[in-house]
Amino acid sequence: MKFDGSSHYQDGSSLTDRFGATPEKRTSDSVQLLDTTLRDGEQAPGVSLSPDEKADIARALDRARVDYIEAGSACTGPGERETIQRVTALDLDATVTSFARGVQGDIDLALDCDVDGVTLVVPSSDRHVESKVGTTRDGVLQTTDELVAYAKDHGLWVEVIGEDGSRAPAEFLEALARTSHDAGADRFCFADTVGHTSPEHTYDVVSRLAALGPTSTHTHDDLGLAMANVHASLTAGADLVHTTVNGIGERAGNVALEEVAIALAHCYDAETVKLDELYALAQKVAHATGVALPPNKAVVGENAFTHESGIHTDGTLKDESMYEPYPPATVGRERRLVLGKHAGRAGVKAALDEHGVDATDEEVAAVVERVKELGDRGKRVTDADLLAFAEDVQGYERNRQVELLDLTAASGGGTPTASVRLRVDGDERVASGTGSGPVDAAVKAVRSALGPDADAQLDEYHVDAITGGTDAVVTVEVTMSHGDRSVSVASSHADITRASVQAMVDALDRLLAPSRAAAEPAPAGD
Repeated sequence: MKFDGSSHYQDGSSLTDRFGATPEKRTSDSVQLLDTTLRDGEQAPGVSLSPDEKADIARALDRARVDYIEAGSACTGPGERETIQRVTALDLDATVTSFARGVQGDIDLALDCDVDGVTLVVPSSDRHVESKVGTTRDGVLQTTDELVAYAKDHGLWVEVIGEDGSRAPAEFLEALARTSHDAGADRFCFADTVGHTSPEHTYDVVSRLAALGPTSTHTHDDLGLAMANVHASLTAGADLVHTTVNGIGERAGNVALEEVAIALAHCYDAETVKLDELYALAQKVAHATGVALPPNKAVVGENAFTHESGIHTDGTLKDESMYEPYPPATVGRERRLVLGKHAGRAGVKAALDEHGVDATDEEVAAVVERVKELGDRGKRVTDADLLAFAEDVQGYERNRQVELLDLTAASGGGTPTASVRLRVDGDERVASGTGSGPVDAAVKAVRSALGPDADAQLDEYHVDAITGGTDAVVTVEVTMSHGDRSVSVASSHADITRASVQAMVDALDRLLAPSRAAAEPAPAGD
């Protein structure tokens, strides 16, 4: 039965009726995830993971309790096989698999890597059967039967994937699935290899496949329908989903592990992984792959739990669930209230309170006006901006704790080095450092000059070019924390090293200063 565009099907049944959320809810035993970040995810243009990075990501996936981890493709080469062997040697709780083409040699290479199973890919659409492989449908069925039996005889878990299944005749997919199950395959996977199909078509085909045995789904996001097709697959009877962390993959990518996991948990109480591990996992993969997370990315993007609008901020302060579908801590996140042109009094007052600044209603109103003015100029309002506005409004004069007096940095053909001269609480200090680059060297020089006072954590570091051409000015924004205090600061300069160090020094200056609440008594009558 197809979707009719509403929350019900044409026969009157609801999504939850078909999915099993009511009256009997699905559990982790009925919906599982196979993560292919280390194979399909690495096929994203420009992504190449080192053996250490793959092992580290595999451990993180296992900590999140992902059921299956596709560690790579053993047929790729000796280096890939060594990496897969490193993953299998980790003794993970997850089932570790290797991608294998429809040839016996690939299964043998996977066996050499000591994997638990193989994802055996065979052609299913006519263009793949005839043009790519140069065989016939009967030839594919015979090969599949032989290879599944061979893999099972060698003790492997086997999933057969009908490549380009969304463009294959449904009757042939059924024949391929039936052959796979009869030969002993543990499951058959419907693959929307080029991300071209609709949820309606997915539901129709997967319904037929699921009637034959355990069925998986593998979706791509070329039409922005990867998640919708996962939902259609599950309502049709599939019980395992192929994912990648952050949705990385070829072209427009795969369905994102974190989105599948939270959607199943939030909408259907179906537990698949440890949700509070999702953000750390996403950050790890983004760092390793070099593929930055879009700010508006669901679940793990910077803005997913960030509020600026005055109306939304006020509502969130009154009731945390007012403008959020689930608590940020569910996925290992924290809520952020940021300031900008849409800020209101409630948000500004909350931000001032967080920094220990006690302000009257009139002072808050004056600060709001300045925050909006800066936002209207297209600027991000940092914590340092907010505190400077408050100090100006209240006539508060503070002494700088740390000030950058001089900076030199060089890299050339040798080890990058940097030296800094700082004024720290009235005294001048000079120090130098080396690092992987001039910015790293300069930051280490600052930490060396400050000694124990520089044990603050650098939580975020962003670089944005705000002008074009060879004379581009860059803005560096950092967020640093020390204990329970955190501050964001931005600095602009033509030299990225100078901008970075200035931002860090200004952040440390704020963090090392005593809080306003401790430094002065509250205004009378407030």
